[in-house]
Amino acid sequence: MANSRRVERVASLIKREVSQMLVVGIKDDRVGAGMVSVTDVEVSGDLQHAKIFVSIYGTDAARAETMAGLKAATGFVRSELGQRIRLRRTPEILFKEDRSVERGTRVLSLINQLSREREEKDLLAENDAAGEIETPSAEEQE
Repeated sequence: MANSRRVERVASLIKREVSQMLVVGIKDDRVGAGMVSVTDVEVSGDLQHAKIFVSIYGTDAARAETMAGLKAATGFVRSELGQRIRLRRTPEILFKEDRSVERGTRVLSLINQLSREREEKDLLAENDAAGEIETPSAEEQE
């Protein structure tokens, strides 16, 4: 079993090489349907398996099409990795869609919405408090 430092180094090499392949190596048109980026790579301790997490920007149909293209290109990606990275055995590749960026954007929009609602509520409360204080009318001042 490889030490954790080696596993991390192999994961970063795989991430770099697969990112380059997405730009110029993979000719499948389906992969270009959505904007694809490699967000993370998890390599097993024995360096036999690698999960490649990809973030796909586009519609749901483009995401599905891109994932189908990546699954079809898995053999090509593995063989290219075998040529580019010096390992005794090239790890089995599994592409997984990473929706963490989408979830993060959703959480941020919810936080912003709550913040706006709270500010509006505070403004209304301040206006109500200012309106409850009775100012003497012109008749009472005389």
